[in-house]
Amino acid sequence: MTEEEFDAFYASAFPRVVGQVYAFTGDHGQAQDVVQEAFVRAWDRRRDFLASEAPEAWIRTVAMRLAVSHWRRARRWLELVRRTPPPGHAPGPGPEHVALVAALRRLPEAQRLAIVLHHLCDLSVEQVASETGAPVGTVKARLSRGRAALAELLSTGETGVLGEKGEKEGDRVR
Repeated sequence: MTEEEFDAFYASAFPRVVGQVYAFTGDHGQAQDVVQEAFVRAWDRRRDFLASEAPEAWIRTVAMRLAVSHWRRARRWLELVRRTPPPGHAPGPGPEHVALVAALRRLPEAQRLAIVLHHLCDLSVEQVASETGAPVGTVKARLSRGRAALAELLSTGETGVLGEKGEKEGDRVR
């Protein structure tokens, strides 16, 4: 079967088979998906595909089987979800975590990015420089200034809505 013959077969049979599978599944999107998958499988066998006596019936059968397989997977997933108890109450973040996140938000973006990449993502200074496009010396300076600013923010408790100096959240440490 040539590519042109397969394309012509696809163009004529696809809408018809989708309509038939849609009547079976009740879901037009799923019908389109499984018929498309059936045509992909037919394409892989196109050399002897049209030699079969009923290529459209083959497409329809494969599409119906794919739809049934989808239903089975969905049913197994639903059974699994029903058997799995809901997760217990997860405690919220601790005060140290909240303070650290609030302090990080107060840093300039470049310092915050350098600290997160170096300390939380475990990247070397050279890797941080490569990812950010900044020279190694600039990354070292950002890390040093960022750590100093974090130490000050965390030691004075200036991480909340109003700090000791009366700064509002969102004010940046420079």
